[in-house]
Amino acid sequence: MSYDGVGPRAVTRSVAFLTAGALAVPLLTGCGSDEEPSKPLAGQDIALVARDKVADGGTLKWAVDAVPETLNTFQADADAGTTRVAQAVLPSMFRLDADGRPVANPAYLESAKVIETEPRQVVQYKLNQQAVWSDGREIGAADFVAQWRALSGKDSAYWTARNAGYDRIAKIERGANDLQVQVTFSRPYADWKSLFSPLYPKDVMGTPDAFNDGARRKLNVSAGPFRVGKVDTAKKDVVLTRNPRWWGEPAKLNEIVLHAVSRDKRAGALADGSVDLAEIDAAEAQRIGLAVSGKSGSPFQGSGKTSVKKLRSWALAHGFPSGKVKAGREKLAKAVTTYLKEQQELKDFDVRRSLEPAYTQLALNGASGPLTDERVRRAVARALDRDELARLVLTPLGLPAVPVGSHLALSGQPAYADGSGAVGGQDTKEAQALLADAGWVPGGPVKEPKKGEKAAGPESGDSGKKDEEKSEGGTDGEYIVGEDGKGKQHEGGEEGERHLAQEGKHGGAPGAYAPKGTAAPAAAPAAPLAKDGKPLALRFVLPSGPGSETLNTVAERIGAMLERVGIRSTITKVSDESYFKDHIASGDYDLALYSWPASAFPATDARPIYAKPVPSADGSVNVEQNYTRVGTDQVDQLFDQAAATLDEGEARSLIRKADARIWAAAGSIPLYQRPQLVGVRKNLVNAGAFGFQTPVYEDMGYLKKGAKVAPSPSHS
Repeated sequence: MSYDGVGPRAVTRSVAFLTAGALAVPLLTGCGSDEEPSKPLAGQDIALVARDKVADGGTLKWAVDAVPETLNTFQADADAGTTRVAQAVLPSMFRLDADGRPVANPAYLESAKVIETEPRQVVQYKLNQQAVWSDGREIGAADFVAQWRALSGKDSAYWTARNAGYDRIAKIERGANDLQVQVTFSRPYADWKSLFSPLYPKDVMGTPDAFNDGARRKLNVSAGPFRVGKVDTAKKDVVLTRNPRWWGEPAKLNEIVLHAVSRDKRAGALADGSVDLAEIDAAEAQRIGLAVSGKSGSPFQGSGKTSVKKLRSWALAHGFPSGKVKAGREKLAKAVTTYLKEQQELKDFDVRRSLEPAYTQLALNGASGPLTDERVRRAVARALDRDELARLVLTPLGLPAVPVGSHLALSGQPAYADGSGAVGGQDTKEAQALLADAGWVPGGPVKEPKKGEKAAGPESGDSGKKDEEKSEGGTDGEYIVGEDGKGKQHEGGEEGERHLAQEGKHGGAPGAYAPKGTAAPAAAPAAPLAKDGKPLALRFVLPSGPGSETLNTVAERIGAMLERVGIRSTITKVSDESYFKDHIASGDYDLALYSWPASAFPATDARPIYAKPVPSADGSVNVEQNYTRVGTDQVDQLFDQAAATLDEGEARSLIRKADARIWAAAGSIPLYQRPQLVGVRKNLVNAGAFGFQTPVYEDMGYLKKGAKVAPSPSHS
């Protein structure tokens, strides 16, 4: 669960937001005549200009969460930084366009298509004749074969994180010439377009030692507009330099430096020139907006003297952390002065806004407690006003506040359809009826625990855990599940999920994260429910790191909605380090918030997220990535059928049926698409909030003097 970025497939398909490469192939069939294709809720927001307006040279300093532990996207500890590097330096047969649809990458492919279906599926790749590795060798069948053998799952010496699709390949052969590669499958595979993106050279994939260790800190051979110059862990940099053997349009920039900066320090890094491009949270976006408008103001009077009371009031209104607000006058005045200097520098930046190809969900643990009963889970779903939750997060950011209607695709993608009708919309009476049918009744007697017993409820057994903090509020992190099977925090601008918006705690002025005038839920809470002497109380587990305000705000609003139908919940905050490993993955929660990326290949990538848990030989239960532990045989069968059909219309129909059944089981409730807020230096073009689209690295650069950029259509 890579809370940062991306790909469900246990491990980076490329965490970079749905990656750059891994995406699929050509020609998706259009919608039927009786349906309208969906559109992305928000387009990409970048200063898009023609290459002749971009200056040659310069360095782009791009903030990432951390220096990647590995440059091999197929390893378990790959992250979003790994994906960024792979997108810039390695071949990808397919990439996503602005509508979230996969397209062939002409830099590497002349064509790719299924040429036989009987007796076996055969895919023919015709490679761009100019495509060469940086050592001068042509990209060809030997590289495809090496990657297949490494990722097929047949050799355990390769420490791979996933082999989906590669395990269905029977053989790979050279075609009529060196530019043709023919891949024969042992059984039909609809998502064949996801393979070989990125493609590593045979030098990396050829042996277990090279795969396991050779590409962790360096890539000697590459084939993109950039190549890896060096990985400098001391400076927290990955330096990418122009590839002199690149055959496409030459990169405008001399260098791209991926620089690790924690989320809570991004505004300062932009201001001091450490970075030119950074994903930011809602509070930092507001800071830049104030700087550009000249409305930052100053608490200092003409003489420079200001009372500590006025300083604290001003600092509070501008989102200063409570620790700084409560500091003595001298320290506080120094902090305010630093802030005002940074505001002057932030005038040189714009905020670009879009929606990430990922969504935030409410996860319901169906393996233990009251939520094992599907009626209770469905009651939770019917208690939620998802429109209100979307507005809470997205409206203050000027983004479309539309709830996500699918677990398996986002609006704009071919498989998207709103399947939420399978569980139903917000309906208090229906939720209460479901609870009553499950035996939970208002005002039921609650047994007092006997001596030595633990009290029932969400706080049972938690008092001794040092990493947890019971709370009715506070801030908590936002997470997005990734392919590496690990969780990473992201405090973006949305749900943290990693992209957040919240109320003025931790770095935002009051009212910065919730629409002005938004009132707390007014409905009176229902009488508490009980069954067999136990109250209906759920433990809502959230991370507690910086940038997690949105998750907490959303959780508090959900708690109020549940209270209206008689369900009590208590927020339990845990450390970022333990949130995923000790709670989500282990099943130690009732309710939780985290995000999943949308995949261009849901039949492959989403299956492990919703697969029915099965007992293992040792007596444990294998949940794969299904952290809610809710699954059905029918959903599994629909995924398998979708992955095995080469008819794209039929596959899309099967995916939508699977989604409707996932909704009905109510193990997870999609809430809203995550916001994407990016601070960008004003003269930096062809870079920003990319939305679905894979970045075009060779076109990024700085605007020529005298050239102009058209204003963004999404905001002023």
